Amino acid sequence: MFEKILIANRGEIAVRIARTAKHLGIRTVAVYSEADAGAMHTQVCDEAYLIGAAAARDSYLHGERIIQVARRTGAQAIHPGYGFLSENAGFARSCDAAGIVFVGPPAAAIEAMGSKSAAKTLMEQAGVPLVPGYHGDDQDDALLEAEAGRIGYPVLIKAVAGGGGKGMRIVERPDAFRTALDAARREASSSFGDDRVLVEKYLVRPRHVEVQVFADRQGGYVHLFERDCSVQRRHQKIIEEAPAPGITEARRGEMGEVALAAARAVGYVGAGTVEFIVDAGGRFYFMEMNTRLQVEHPVTEMITGVDLVEWQLRVAAGEPLPLQQAALEHRGHAFEARVYAEDPAREFMPATGTITHLRQPDDPAHVRIDSGVRAGDEIGIHYDPMIAKLIAWDVDRAAALRRLRGALSGYELAGLKTNVAFLLGVASHPAFAGAGDDASTLDTGLIERHRQELFAEPQPASDTVLALAALSELLQIAAKAGRAAVNGDDRHSPWRRTDGWRLNEDNHHQFVFTDNDRRVCVTAHYRDGGFLLELPDSEVFARAALDGDDRVVADLDGARINATVVYEADGALTVFAPGACHRLEPERATTVEDEQPGGLLVSPLPGNVAQVLVEEGQQVRKGQALMIVEAMKMEHTISAPRAGLVARIYFSAGEQVAEGTQLLAIEDETK
Repeated sequence: MFEKILIANRGEIAVRIARTAKHLGIRTVAVYSEADAGAMHTQVCDEAYLIGAAAARDSYLHGERIIQVARRTGAQAIHPGYGFLSENAGFARSCDAAGIVFVGPPAAAIEAMGSKSAAKTLMEQAGVPLVPGYHGDDQDDALLEAEAGRIGYPVLIKAVAGGGGKGMRIVERPDAFRTALDAARREASSSFGDDRVLVEKYLVRPRHVEVQVFADRQGGYVHLFERDCSVQRRHQKIIEEAPAPGITEARRGEMGEVALAAARAVGYVGAGTVEFIVDAGGRFYFMEMNTRLQVEHPVTEMITGVDLVEWQLRVAAGEPLPLQQAALEHRGHAFEARVYAEDPAREFMPATGTITHLRQPDDPAHVRIDSGVRAGDEIGIHYDPMIAKLIAWDVDRAAALRRLRGALSGYELAGLKTNVAFLLGVASHPAFAGAGDDASTLDTGLIERHRQELFAEPQPASDTVLALAALSELLQIAAKAGRAAVNGDDRHSPWRRTDGWRLNEDNHHQFVFTDNDRRVCVTAHYRDGGFLLELPDSEVFARAALDGDDRVVADLDGARINATVVYEADGALTVFAPGACHRLEPERATTVEDEQPGGLLVSPLPGNVAQVLVEEGQQVRKGQALMIVEAMKMEHTISAPRAGLVARIYFSAGEQVAEGTQLLAIEDETK
């Protein structure tokens, strides 16, 4: 076994790898960019070294610098995690040339599966079922369009070197093909440095099911069963589970054997995932093979009891697989929910900011949290906005789902937008919850199909939440008065009292909160032993005490409630109560809209201008694409809110822009 390894990654996966390495007695070396100085992964490892600027291409994608650090520190192996250099055959070869073990498959296997089109040709030869499509080398626009017509719409355009939903477009009709092709190529080139695409038949209501495979250098191959990854947004998974609902033991064995055939066809070694698309009739087709550890690997670990990172390290060190197929079994059910810094209400727009408060659920027997951030850390524009993964296990699907919902309800994060409430909504939706009894309700279109319920207008803060906010304010006032009394000169002065006494005044406080677009008032009257709270829809007698800096223990008409109230620098507060999370502001927050008077158009988030699609003076129609802004590995199209003339263009391709920055201006044609 290795004495020391370098982890060529960041965030939660770097922390997760370090945890297993420590368990095995292996010392770890972290690398970090300027943006990650002081990040959690640099502190859990034994050593940490700066490798470049914030941009990934200048740091985490700079293989030569990473290998130099490995040599300098005496690391015998490099674990790439996932993303960045994990599926880079050139980097794997460079490690070999430097005498450093690459914890992953051989470079030839990465290359064989790295090209989606070449991989499908290889799989066809190995007898693996494929979705009808075009996977050829000829990338002529007219040819690709003709192939799409031959296959039959709807079709799916996918980046040949892609992954994670990047460079992928669904095309419903012929007249939309060229626009979608241009967008897919542009995104593929930006994400992978390769703009080649393939075209496949788009299956209606498909499921995304993948099989975890493992192989050693002695010729041993096993699969560790399947995961369902159908719940997706923007073609990226957000909730995964294992085992997959509705998969019989016979079908499970069949899919496992096909996955192993795919792995054997490329001489695979290490951890890999063979991904299948499953149609409504249960037929499955090869999509691609990910030649690395997957983000969702914890659900497999939870049902098998296997540490997949430990297996990776043992296989990379030349050891045989710890278990053979007959010894592997699955027990219970597990879910993983990916917590992202993003705003679901704005088409899952990535969010940036500082985590001002973070408290995670504590249930080690059933809930595992993989995270690489802490309170005080900043989520910036340079990397994927995933914050954490909540993994829940129990004896069956229904019980595991209850655990997941409980974990999401108890996950507290303030300071920036997250998708936690959205994840809880999905996990609670009948279509998802009922998939254990009827798997036909689960497919990749689940979110879009139930958009009306999942993206419903946020519910107003309840009287309970408003009462907790008012009580927290009252406790803050009392604490401030207490400090003033202690510091006062006259011990007998009535002004030292902190019980609400006022001279010639009604002893009450009035609080006004803005809850989304609603302005609400709470009046608190002092009473012996507590307060009478006048709320929008009720009156309650309340008592409260602080338990720490932000924990409020309240009694509302005899009902005890434990809550968290977090204060932001701007004076707003976030109330975390059982089943609720609300941000309340003393005044309505000013927000920047996509269009302001005069035709102003602004950037929806910090990023880079990828492409300017119009010129000054050009006439445009409503909805026409004007500019492409790229941030956090995603493209965001700035479209014309109405017909008019482009009056000004303030930025060129390649320039950085801040959130809310004016990008273009449109004038009416009559001006």
